[in-house]
Amino acid sequence: MDKPQEIPASTPVSHETLVTAQFGPRAAAYVESAVHATGEDLAALDAIAARAAPRRALDLGCGGGHVAYVLARHARAVAACDLSAEMLAAVAATARARGLTAIETVEAPAERLPLPDASVDFVASRFSAHHWRDVEGGLREARRVAEPGAPAIFIDIVSPGSPLLDTHLQAVELLRDPSHVRDYTASEWTGMLTRCGFVVEACRTWRLKMEFASWIARMRTPETHVQAIRALQALASEPVRRHFAIEPDGSFFIDGLMIEARAA
Repeated sequence: MDKPQEIPASTPVSHETLVTAQFGPRAAAYVESAVHATGEDLAALDAIAARAAPRRALDLGCGGGHVAYVLARHARAVAACDLSAEMLAAVAATARARGLTAIETVEAPAERLPLPDASVDFVASRFSAHHWRDVEGGLREARRVAEPGAPAIFIDIVSPGSPLLDTHLQAVELLRDPSHVRDYTASEWTGMLTRCGFVVEACRTWRLKMEFASWIARMRTPETHVQAIRALQALASEPVRRHFAIEPDGSFFIDGLMIEARAA
């Protein structure tokens, strides 16, 4: 396993710097990740975007760009926004290789989008919000740049809600990736979206398998953290082991949430 990028403990860093340090060197891995490149949620998003046929869509926190590639099939223009310049360079290169000329990259945090008010008519964000320093700030920005009535699709890992299960989930997520902030519950998501100016229209959930070896390799998790995750799994109570379906090699299942909303 490659050595992860390290920031000296004595060096004060912003959360945005931590996110960039974590994801920039891993750009190619996220573009190529099967977990991110496929899924029933992407198929559902593709169908929604086909019906909407946006003029200009926004992929907020684009990561490896998989949402942007889907949106580019149906939108005249797609803004792929991310904090990491290295991630955006990988997305731009992939878009060129696939002939997706509609995609433009925008380097910015979710909380400070350099886009005009009401300048997009479709918003999507997938597996990104759990890294945002201020998730409601990011959602307010998404609402600001969206036209009234614009579809908005938010997809992320969701907390099961139970404190017993939630603590385990957040612990292993943080050990794997120190830029992790929080996997929110479904009720937290709907509450935040409502407060930030969206109307929630539908929710769906599904189970997603995390194959342990590729899960840690993708983030180049340090061996000490890998051992800590495995120790937590070994000591987990029966309800935790059952919910996450923890396997002998450390692989497990988590819950995905897809919310269909609309800008009020």
